[in-house]
Amino acid sequence: MDKDFIGRKQEIKMLQDIKDSGKAEFVAVYGRRRVGKTYLIQQFFNYSFAFSATGILEGTREEELFAFTSAMIAVGYTGPQPKNWLEAFEALKSVLEKQPHKGRQVIYIDELPCFDTPKSGFVRALGHFWNTWAALRKDVILIVCGSATSWMIENIVNDHGGLHDRTTHTIYLRQFTLAETESYLKTKKIHWSRQVIVETYMMLGGVPYYLSLLNSQVAQNIDRLYFHKNAELGQEYQRLYASLFKSPESYIRIVELLGRNKQGLTRGEIAENLKISSSGTLSKQLENLENCDIIRRYVTKMGGKPKTNEAYYQLVDLFTLFHLTFSKKLITEDYWEQRLNTPVLNTWQGLAFEHVCMVHINQIRHALGLDRIAVEYYSWRNSKVPRAQVDMIIERADRLINLCEIKYTQSEYTITSDEDLKVRNRTAVFVRETKTRNGILPTWITPFGLFHNEYSVSVQYQVTLDDLFVG
Repeated sequence: MDKDFIGRKQEIKMLQDIKDSGKAEFVAVYGRRRVGKTYLIQQFFNYSFAFSATGILEGTREEELFAFTSAMIAVGYTGPQPKNWLEAFEALKSVLEKQPHKGRQVIYIDELPCFDTPKSGFVRALGHFWNTWAALRKDVILIVCGSATSWMIENIVNDHGGLHDRTTHTIYLRQFTLAETESYLKTKKIHWSRQVIVETYMMLGGVPYYLSLLNSQVAQNIDRLYFHKNAELGQEYQRLYASLFKSPESYIRIVELLGRNKQGLTRGEIAENLKISSSGTLSKQLENLENCDIIRRYVTKMGGKPKTNEAYYQLVDLFTLFHLTFSKKLITEDYWEQRLNTPVLNTWQGLAFEHVCMVHINQIRHALGLDRIAVEYYSWRNSKVPRAQVDMIIERADRLINLCEIKYTQSEYTITSDEDLKVRNRTAVFVRETKTRNGILPTWITPFGLFHNEYSVSVQYQVTLDDLFVG
């Protein structure tokens, strides 16, 4: 593999185990657009595939069959173009059986959902190929890959037809953590402070391709990549949702609604606002968005027990949040440089930093010494007291609760008398409304810690930016 390859340790170990298993393997790799799925597979197998094909985004049935046939021709196929997918996979079997090989035959099909055009029968043909040929051969590794996460889960991972329970392994590739982002930037000779890295992460998330577009300049990067005319990421929002979902419009409506309600909404509130039915279709769409790490679902706690009808859905994808905050503000090509340290920027950073903390819950657990203690984490809000909401609750198996205040600042955070009173009131409402008997541990998550004064001494735990960068 490339000596500069960053992260993916668990995935690499899984792929090595698969390679060494000595049996037929069917691996589904999925994750959002630009997260590095193709790069991981190509690097691990050193581009050595018995067969490799890539689907055409929005291609017709004929175009997809042509692309598949062209890929077969590249490995020795000399017959006519198949008329349907059953014929195509029969032709692939004949090609692979004629190939001289030692060791494993790796069959790699990238952007798999593209091949499944309406009424094409592609999934049935793939299932037939696996069940009647590939699964019977100890030398075959079939790897299918796709950005349309919901399609991959529904049609491959959880398929109830010919592929039911056939995948031997699934790999869901997530974005880089802050630590991985820092390591990746160093390979590009970009040596930024952790404050600059986290502020960039708030905009782009940990998507490797987005990060690959950065140079050593700081503010100019965002203007160049997003705000300039014909910027490389200027149309990325639309492309992202088009790649994730075959009918993205309804998903975008949900996401944009949640973008206007930072604490999230219940399913009923979403249906009411969008004037749609709170039906199984909406539930499926919310589940698909959650599976793609675009939103998260959390429940409020009342009387110490979760109420499923009080489940909230909250936008957490950082690039989406950035787009929805600033997409209507394309005023000048140096917009970002002109808005540094302005109220709109500071408000967005505060919310984005909360989301950064949510996706680094493991690092926060480690900083609090909770690696070996079972925990449940969630946000909390109370409909009776609108301002009674807590950024993050970490409920521990040792009957203690970390009540976390999350603040983004450029220096040490100073707790004032007013802030101290607000936190005490929120804590009192939480204890009263949840009827919890667990011990409460005031916890603050800030980039540079707390300024020491008479109010900070009551804070029992602090988590700083450096804690979030632990690998």
